[in-house]
Amino acid sequence: MPRHQRLDCPGVIHHVIARGIERKNIFLDDKDREEFLFRLKKALQETKSRCYAWVLMPNHFHLLIRTGDNSLSDLMRRVLTGYAIYFNRRYRRSGYVYQNRYKSILCQEDSYFLELVRYIHLNPIRARIIKGLHELDRYPWTGHSALMSRRKNEWQDTNEVLLQFARMKKKAIGKYREFVRGGLTLGRREDLVGGGLKRSAGGWEGIQRLRRAKEFWRGDERILGDGAFVEEILRKAEEKLSRREKLRRAGWDRERLVKRVCVLMSVTEEDIKKKGRENAVSQAKGLIAYWGYHELGLKGKELAETLKISRPALSQAMRRGEEYAKSKDVKLLN
Repeated sequence: MPRHQRLDCPGVIHHVIARGIERKNIFLDDKDREEFLFRLKKALQETKSRCYAWVLMPNHFHLLIRTGDNSLSDLMRRVLTGYAIYFNRRYRRSGYVYQNRYKSILCQEDSYFLELVRYIHLNPIRARIIKGLHELDRYPWTGHSALMSRRKNEWQDTNEVLLQFARMKKKAIGKYREFVRGGLTLGRREDLVGGGLKRSAGGWEGIQRLRRAKEFWRGDERILGDGAFVEEILRKAEEKLSRREKLRRAGWDRERLVKRVCVLMSVTEEDIKKKGRENAVSQAKGLIAYWGYHELGLKGKELAETLKISRPALSQAMRRGEEYAKSKDVKLLN
């Protein structure tokens, strides 16, 4: 079965989950965890995204992210690629670190925001890594301790979570902790780890209620929310796909993209294939990587082959291209 294209809209909430390949551990000690968090912090700052909840488990992690102007894939590429290179070097291994693609569920904020914050932070207790809420309050590998003011993570947005409970910080922390305590007996929440009509409606009973009321929701496994929310997200996604389709119909492909950038940056197509760090060539490669991926929807493998660079280097090129395009206000189409 073909994989669905990721859904992404600026400013929305994503529940992100990634696991180690064959469910093997991806965090072997505190140094690994600190390295991952360093990369997460840097990526959040670079993409102007916000993180509300997170947990690092031995063989997987959860994040609750609100994207900024950049896509979620930009943020995750910066985190995952860099950490995989670090992990393989440190442990003298090669090959994949993660199991398939990371999973991302685009979530309706009003209905699921606080439930997801609680669910994510309770992972270590459910897995019996720690005992009880008193240990979770000081546990360093979730965002809960920062919300309790026991630890400072300047990159974690605690204010938006606590303001859901009260304006006064001390009172908000107390109410938040009681809310988390209320989740201790709920166990694993299948309704919070995936999208689709069944989860959004609250199970088969919810679907039956909708049918009796003659309400018809559209479902999608990539989205956790009610029918109106799903429709709105899919409409925005279809508009983005429509733009790419229009570009393709207008004759935009990899070859035309390369020609356009070469003229814009006054370099040759032969320059693009050469190794080196000449400024104009480096910026041209960045624009090809950035526009190729985001505007034309070209695959990373195809772009890396075109530019004669590795996949990790492609991620860096995309960042350079994005920075150059925004700073110089240049666009693929004039």
